Amino acid sequence: MDDEPVKIAEVSAKLSLRHVVITSVTRDDLPDKGARQFARTIDEVRRLNKGITVEVLTPDFSGSVESIRRVAEKKPEIYNHNIETVPRLYKKVRPQADYKRSLELLKLVKEFYPAIITKSGMMVGLGEEKGEVIGVMKELRNVGCDVLTIGQYLMPTKNNLPVIEYVEPEVFEFYKQEGEKIGFKSVESGPFVRSSYNARMINNKF
Repeated sequence: MDDEPVKIAEVSAKLSLRHVVITSVTRDDLPDKGARQFARTIDEVRRLNKGITVEVLTPDFSGSVESIRRVAEKKPEIYNHNIETVPRLYKKVRPQADYKRSLELLKLVKEFYPAIITKSGMMVGLGEEKGEVIGVMKELRNVGCDVLTIGQYLMPTKNNLPVIEYVEPEVFEFYKQEGEKIGFKSVESGPFVRSSYNARMINNKF
């Protein structure tokens, strides 16, 4: 783990990447929830890759303000934390997470460093209603979230939650239009959209 940041930076250089997305699994087993590793990786990537832009996709760090600040102070161009679903479905979809805590993370990043582009993503097809999705959009904008991605939930294995609905393309287009009306600077919405979908193109818009 100690040499992971350097290895990621070296691979980024070998591939001549111009935009890199740094993410991790939840590391609540670590005292800082993994924030130090994010910070070190950002430093190393920038050291070996001049001109590269950096996006982080982080867990919620159990709401630790210190951990959130530790990553944000490295000023990644984009700070992404996925809200994933509507509040009503959180206990079923994200039993270890907290909807308000995720909103608070995005709010804190924007308060600490307003120039950082904040981003979040949702999966639909889990039984949510259109009005609930719009409600989440509005709450994300209220905490200053700039970019939103919406994609179709697909069941990774038979042990995961089943797909309740395969959302029609016109509904994804509806969400995109509504998101733009609400004030997001960029909305990517479609069946195959994921949180890092067109990541560099989105960054270039800013």
